[in-house]
Amino acid sequence: MLPEIRTILDAKDPSGSAARVRGGPGGGEARSAEQPPGASDQRPEPLPQRFGPFTLYDRIGRGGMAEIFLAATYTAIGHPKRLAIKRIHRHLCADERFAAMFVAEANICASLRHADIAQVFDLGRIDGRLYIAMEYVEGLDLHAMLRACTRERIRFPPEFAFFVLHEAGRGLAHAHRACDAQGRPLGIVHRDLSPTNLLLSLEGEVKLCDFGIARATGPGGDCRTAGAASACAGLLEGKAAYMSPEQARGEEADARSDIFAFGILAWELLAGRRLYRGADEIETLRLAMEGDVPPLPDRGLPRHDLAAEMVARATARDPGRRYRTADEMHDALVDVMVAADIMPNQMRFARYLRTHFGDRVAGARAERERAASLIAPIRHRPPPLPGAPPGEAWIERRAG
Repeated sequence: MLPEIRTILDAKDPSGSAARVRGGPGGGEARSAEQPPGASDQRPEPLPQRFGPFTLYDRIGRGGMAEIFLAATYTAIGHPKRLAIKRIHRHLCADERFAAMFVAEANICASLRHADIAQVFDLGRIDGRLYIAMEYVEGLDLHAMLRACTRERIRFPPEFAFFVLHEAGRGLAHAHRACDAQGRPLGIVHRDLSPTNLLLSLEGEVKLCDFGIARATGPGGDCRTAGAASACAGLLEGKAAYMSPEQARGEEADARSDIFAFGILAWELLAGRRLYRGADEIETLRLAMEGDVPPLPDRGLPRHDLAAEMVARATARDPGRRYRTADEMHDALVDVMVAADIMPNQMRFARYLRTHFGDRVAGARAERERAASLIAPIRHRPPPLPGAPPGEAWIERRAG
């Protein structure tokens, strides 16, 4: 009997803007057997909506555990600030297991500070509902971009494929080597590295996100992450199309499992097509269990031999034959790029994204935000700053 497949994080409409994003290859949402009957069928709450100091404008992601909203609030000096709010579903508020997973995600993300990882600002509870306030990334995720390129016959140059891999590899390496305040390794394993969890900003940034099923297993790991992990024992989490064989079999996955997932990403971006083509999720899971990754197809790229060697080692069925660390794998990727004289940069990638996707992303977001602000303008105002003239009144402001 195959393990239960469960996707616990957020799905995203590929045509929408990116903040915290999520979604399986089919864009669908899987439901845990432990959820209350009919929970996933609950109607979305109306927007715009006030949530403590935040105004929630637009729903940009929804999954089995939480929803993601484009939101706005005021800074301490009264300036409107745009951010993403991840809020646990109302019907899961009393479920200690889901609450533990939610808090564990926030604690893991809060320990990571890197340009290639989406930043978490705060974890809190409003009206009994846990939320995470996160960086809003104006752009789209890699999955959405590739779908749009296929649908609209937009060429995705190999130099940008290497750039995405280069930046994603840096973020992954940072997460793997992260330590606590005492210098003890956290032992973070992402466990869900996939195109939907790579955000591409219109400024050309690449940001790894969604540590909702990540584990911090090292000496510096938070005990709450271990508690959340034990609460999920026996459940298979993540996207089957990017699982290592050991993860697909439900075995304990370490950092080398993330390296395998990165290798699949590299294979797909450089080959220009999906690796596993299962008829359904169960068939895809079976293919992932086998872990039979064919050689990287030769598309005429410079130094294809080095690229193929790098991908083959990253996706070795035996974890002991893979790169030992994400840093080592990233060094191998850089060697390929140098040998092939591929030197992409962020500015060129940003121009590419803005040219092909800028209007639909930023324009659609601005219009939804403007329309919503007319219905529910932000009314939360911060207190006057120290030293402000007595009786000075703050002016009502609207975001957008």
